[in-house]
Amino acid sequence: MAAPLVSDAFRSLFAPLLPSRPPRPKGGRPPVEDRAALTGILFVLKSGIPWEMLPQEMGCGSGMTCWRRLRDWQEAGVWQAFHHLLLDRLGRDRLGRAGLIDWSRCSLDSASLPAKAGGAATGPNPTDRGKPGSKRHLVVDRQGIPLAVLLTAANVHDSTVLEEALDAVPPVRQPRGRPRRRPRKLHADKAYDYSRCRRACRRRGIVPRIARRGIESSERLGRHRWVVERTLSWIARCRRLIVRYERRDDVHLAFLVLACAAICFRFLQRFC
Repeated sequence: MAAPLVSDAFRSLFAPLLPSRPPRPKGGRPPVEDRAALTGILFVLKSGIPWEMLPQEMGCGSGMTCWRRLRDWQEAGVWQAFHHLLLDRLGRDRLGRAGLIDWSRCSLDSASLPAKAGGAATGPNPTDRGKPGSKRHLVVDRQGIPLAVLLTAANVHDSTVLEEALDAVPPVRQPRGRPRRRPRKLHADKAYDYSRCRRACRRRGIVPRIARRGIESSERLGRHRWVVERTLSWIARCRRLIVRYERRDDVHLAFLVLACAAICFRFLQRFC
């Protein structure tokens, strides 16, 4: 028998973050349970099927019901809070011991994807003959744990997002002392080879390790940057994220943050 999409451990971490529902008038159809709605959302994320084709046999209600929960939980900040909670668990276990997040080296990279429906945070993709597209920017630690993710138009240059990506890393609790959000070093490819990017890193106490155009090969730095490429490939395993079908950028970002949270949960289950 296949394992459920929403395990008891996953639900126990996610459920306390949900906002309380307003009281409903008497009568009518009872609302779909949150766990069933979350199962439907994860099924659409992983399989990539349209909402209207969500199997009724799963007991998740209609596809529109799951879409509304995805939207409402995004507006309430649930997905970001869930990702942050998992990072806190990875930063320090229940006994206060050192966790899994390795702040010695972090990596930053981006990946473009088609946006067939258009909408906000889309633009002509220079790598796809100018067709509409979006771009995801990802910061990971030394092991590939996703620390922050951003969504922009495909024609936004990577270097202009570096500061925002670094500032998007939330404060993660540590075994001792204050929460931490800055890595010791940041590895990036030649797309970030600008003086303003290096200055932005140094202002935050981060040593920039950025490949220089026309001076050095990026192959040597690739031995540290490959982890972000691997995490981007993990995200691409979620078929709903191969192509952006949602016109609303907040709905697509909700899927993206949920995929990062699922990766963090796998690290938590595997090593803790």
